[in-house]
Amino acid sequence: MARDPIDPVELVALGAAGVTVVGGLGAAVAFARDSSPQLQGGLLGVAFLAFALALGLWAVRAMPGGTAVEEREPLASAPADRRAAVAGFERGERVLGRRGVLISMLGLGAATIGGALLVPIRALGPNPGRKLLRTPWRRGRRLVTDDGRPIRPEDLAVDGVLTVFPEGDQSPGDAQTLLIRLPDGVDRPRAGRQGWSVQGCVAYSKVCTHAGCPVGLYEADSRRLVCPCHQSLFEVTDGARPSFGPATRSLPQLPLGLDEDGHLVARGDFSDPVGPGWWGLSS
Repeated sequence: MARDPIDPVELVALGAAGVTVVGGLGAAVAFARDSSPQLQGGLLGVAFLAFALALGLWAVRAMPGGTAVEEREPLASAPADRRAAVAGFERGERVLGRRGVLISMLGLGAATIGGALLVPIRALGPNPGRKLLRTPWRRGRRLVTDDGRPIRPEDLAVDGVLTVFPEGDQSPGDAQTLLIRLPDGVDRPRAGRQGWSVQGCVAYSKVCTHAGCPVGLYEADSRRLVCPCHQSLFEVTDGARPSFGPATRSLPQLPLGLDEDGHLVARGDFSDPVGPGWWGLSS
């Protein structure tokens, strides 16, 4: 039996699917080799255009369409009709076989494009792991100013405020801390935090829990910290609880102690992870 000629449209669709595979692989290789963004984008663009062309041709040629209406004929078919039906079935089987190759090629093209789009994920950098949950504060580290001067409680006046850092590691932004000296008897420590203050000195993270802005304004009259970005207010005498504005988490507190020379030191890291609430961390 003579074979049906291959449909040129199917050949074009198959070729377009092949171009999709080549373009997707080329884009992945270009990104891995740190080639120019123009080359990476161009190869991805070619892959997408070829994939769209292959899908369109496949939908037009291979998918059934239109409406067919046929009057009911007698159930018994003539021998000629039966022979024609068998021939048509065999011809359709060959066509379906060719279309199976096209479908497989389209699937490979889609997988290639997906792989090429996943490759740039490595540009996001290494997984931070638990680094976002810790700061350089450690037990015994002295509180120092930005020029490295250690602090004693008496260095601050009542209702005085000072930005301090862990000694020897003053660069990390998440370690900056507000040291405030409160009058005697006004602080209301949370459960489990009794003894975290020294001679009225309390310490809280300077990083706002809303958007990460520096909370650097202290209202001595109301004993509140104010974030200048979005006006969140934090009650210093109540564990730096947010009382106004978009912030929903309290500022993390740093437990304080004294070393043998009378300088303020940390007794550990902050009570909670530092930073904005979008990290999904509990207060």
